[in-house]
Amino acid sequence: MKRQGKIIFCMLMTLTTVVSAQLKQDLSVLDSEIANTDLQNPQWKGKKVAFLGDSMTQKRDSNNIVYWEYLVDIIGIEPIVYGISGYQWDGIYRQATKLKAERGADVDAILIFAGTNDFNHGIPLGEFFTETQKETNHNGKQVIRKYRTHIMNDSTFCGRINKVMDFLKSNYPDQQIIILTPIHRGFAQFSERNVQPDENYANAQGLYIDDYVKTLKEAASIWSVPLIDLFTISGLYPAKDVYSKYFENSKTDMLHPNSAGNYRLAKTIQFQLLSLPSTFSGQ
Repeated sequence: MKRQGKIIFCMLMTLTTVVSAQLKQDLSVLDSEIANTDLQNPQWKGKKVAFLGDSMTQKRDSNNIVYWEYLVDIIGIEPIVYGISGYQWDGIYRQATKLKAERGADVDAILIFAGTNDFNHGIPLGEFFTETQKETNHNGKQVIRKYRTHIMNDSTFCGRINKVMDFLKSNYPDQQIIILTPIHRGFAQFSERNVQPDENYANAQGLYIDDYVKTLKEAASIWSVPLIDLFTISGLYPAKDVYSKYFENSKTDMLHPNSAGNYRLAKTIQFQLLSLPSTFSGQ
């Protein structure tokens, strides 16, 4: 009986070793498959991507990893980061001119992630166009038709967007330009004088963050650029306490995603980029 028990024990140990080795092999294959899946964006690998934006994009000043850092690992881009905390779309124009001054056309794509601060500061939406009457030739006859002109200023949200997009479209005709919408807003308190209510409160203009998101969607159509609607498809919803695990602090900052939230943003952006060319330069 002792000999039989010893034989059974040895057989079990051998089987355990075989199973363990097979499990390690299976896990190794799975890791490889995940890696290959993450890199199924060959058109983006090695591309120089400029990121314009606010605190959601700026180089990290904490332990939290930023979404574009994840994109470096996931799809192999080379990031060029200009994001600065607190910036609104008028500041995006300054970032765009800085990009042009520093790098010229040496960039493949430009992503713009901004708008939440315009909402928070109560910037009026304004209009994209002004209309006048203008004479034109139609089928050999001179006729008077309505004629629209882009409004470009720093005092309205539409004017700011027009100003940025006009600059980028004029200077980067061969580059991919993509607008990212703001994400949903939770409560945040950074000091006694910097308290930001959650998105269920309108701003000083009586507008909601949704109104600014809709305006960005319209801008993407007007200027013929892709839009990644993070407000809708990222899944981040700080209005519910269960999503606090994706944000900086459940009590004082449900506005900024933490590393987990940024990873979720990165994965969402990755699969949207999968359907878009990284550049039009033919390189």
